[in-house]
Amino acid sequence: MHERRIPEWLRHAPAPSLRGFAVLAGFEAIARGMLISVFPVVIYAALGDVRVVSGVYFAIGAVSLLVGLLVPFVIRFVPRWWVYVTGALMFVTGALAATQDSPGAVVAGLALTTCAVVTTFVCFNAYVLDHVAKVELGRFETSRLFYSALGWTIGPATGTALYAWWPPAPFVISALASCTMLAVFLVMRLGNGRLIAKRRRPAANPFAYFRRFAAQPRLVAGWVFAVVRSCGWWIYMVYLPIFAVQNGFGNQLGGIVLSISNAGLFLVPVMLRFMQRHSVRAAVRTGFLMSGLLFVLAGMQGGAPGLAIALLLAGSFFLILLDLSAGLPFLLAVKPSERTEMSAIYSSYRDFSGIATPGAAWLVLLAAPLSAVFVAGGAGLLVMWVVARRLHPRLGRARLAVS
Repeated sequence: MHERRIPEWLRHAPAPSLRGFAVLAGFEAIARGMLISVFPVVIYAALGDVRVVSGVYFAIGAVSLLVGLLVPFVIRFVPRWWVYVTGALMFVTGALAATQDSPGAVVAGLALTTCAVVTTFVCFNAYVLDHVAKVELGRFETSRLFYSALGWTIGPATGTALYAWWPPAPFVISALASCTMLAVFLVMRLGNGRLIAKRRRPAANPFAYFRRFAAQPRLVAGWVFAVVRSCGWWIYMVYLPIFAVQNGFGNQLGGIVLSISNAGLFLVPVMLRFMQRHSVRAAVRTGFLMSGLLFVLAGMQGGAPGLAIALLLAGSFFLILLDLSAGLPFLLAVKPSERTEMSAIYSSYRDFSGIATPGAAWLVLLAAPLSAVFVAGGAGLLVMWVVARRLHPRLGRARLAVS
C-alpha cells in the first residue's frame, strides 16, 4: 500500500524571512502614510482651534499608551496572532469611521487608528525579536525602512490630493491597505511566536516588568531617544500642516512636504554605511544635533514661513537617520525572555510622545505662536544630542559590520 505524505509546507510553516517582515511593514506604511497628513487638517477643520486639537491628541495619546502597556498582559490570555488581527481590524474600522462627516466620528477614527498602531507594533516587534537574529537587526531595520519608503513617500501627498478630490478616498485606500497587511500576516503563519521557557514566578500585573526595564540603562536610553525622536516627528507631521494652513499655503502643502521628506527613506542604505563606518553613537548624535538646530532655526523664522517650512523639511532627513539608529541601543540589549514585555515598553515611546508633544505644545501655545512649538521641539532634540555622548563609542559596531 502506497503511503501518502503530507507536503512539508503544510505540516510546518516556512521560517519567516526578513523580506516578509519588511513587506508587512510596507503595507502598514501605506495604511498610515495615506492618513498621516490628512488627519491633522481634518481635525483642525472640524475643531477650528489648534489648542483644542492638541487636547484631542493628548487624550488619544494617553489612551493608546495604556492600550500598548496592556498588550503583553492580554497576550497571556489571548493568542498573540489574535491580538495582531484585532489591531489590523481596528485600522480598518478607524479609517472607515473617519469618513463620516462629523467631528466625533473623525476623533473616534483617529483614536482607533492610533490604538491599532500600538497594538500591531507590540506584536510586530515581538515577532521580529523571535525570528530575526541580533546580528541581522541592522540589516532588518534597513530593509524595513526601505520597503516602507514607498508608502511613506507617496502616501502623504496622495492622501491630501485625494482628500481634496473626494474626502473619503484616502480613508478607503488606507482601509484596503490594512486589509492587505492582515492578509500578508496570515500568509506568513507567524502563530504565537517562539516558545520561551516560562518564568517560575510570572508577573502579577502588566506593569511589573518596569523595574527590570529601569535597571538596564541601555534600554532606558534607547527608549528616551525613541521618545524624543518621535516628538520631533509629531511636531513635523501634526503642526507643520496646520502651520501651512495658517500661513495661507493650503491644505495640500503639508502632505507634499511630508512626502518629500519621506523620500529620504530611500537614502537609508547610505545612512547605514555611515553608521557602519563610524558608530551607532556617531549616527545618533549627528541626527539629534542637526535636526535640533534646524528645528530651532525654523521656529525663529517668524516672518518667513516658507523658509521655516524648508528648514523643517531639512531637519526631517536627520530624523530619518534617527529612525535607523536611535532604537538600536534598545534592540541590541533586549533579552530573549523579555521580548514581549520589552517590546511593549519600547512601543510605548509612540504614545508617550503622543502625550508629551501635544501637552507641551498646548502650554507653549498659551503664551506664544505656533512657530514656538518648533523651537521647543528643537531644544529637546539638542538635549538628546548632549545625552547621547554617554553611549559607548563601539556600541553595535561588530554586529552592524557582520550584517
